[in-house]
Amino acid sequence: MATTDFAQLGLDDAATAFAHAVIGGQLSPDVTDLLARAAAMPHQADEAQALLEQARAAAPSHPAPLVALYRFHFYGHRLPQARQVGEDALAVVRGVLGPDFGDAPPTDEQARGDVCVRFYLFALKGLAYLNLRLGQLDEAVRLLRELKRLDPGDHVGGALLWHVLADHLSNDDPDLRDAHPAIVGTDNPLRGWDAGVPLH
Repeated sequence: MATTDFAQLGLDDAATAFAHAVIGGQLSPDVTDLLARAAAMPHQADEAQALLEQARAAAPSHPAPLVALYRFHFYGHRLPQARQVGEDALAVVRGVLGPDFGDAPPTDEQARGDVCVRFYLFALKGLAYLNLRLGQLDEAVRLLRELKRLDPGDHVGGALLWHVLADHLSNDDPDLRDAHPAIVGTDNPLRGWDAGVPLH
């Protein structure tokens, strides 16, 4: 079976197909084989990366090769490369969700149970984390503000990153703290976005 091109489907069909793809559906046997071969060589990074890049090229809009490549770079401590793949994954799922996604925040039910929405929220969270690790604090703040807007119930746990950033700015670097005064929070904040850490 050929790999689905989600862009050729209507939004409802694309969302259904993408949700199925997240658990490995809609993937051709050739791409499945490439991913399996890459996974079988954890100590041969160059060879594994080549296979993962082949899988991605063969199924550029499918989440499975993107997730595999993201994990490969993330666990290999290649954070800039992981961030690029994360940005690509965000763009893919954004295309599935449609141009109006985010005009209004998803419902609480969507944030808890809609596969496409949750993939998008987790991609935002992952990118925020990577930008924090890479010292790109302005971008991390931007992503976390957007995550808070879309997931005010904190269903994907993004508020923890916000508190980590607030703690860092409060204790470690007065220049950064002065540049981002709105995110400095309280000691030992409670879980959730609104535990003493203003976001506006």
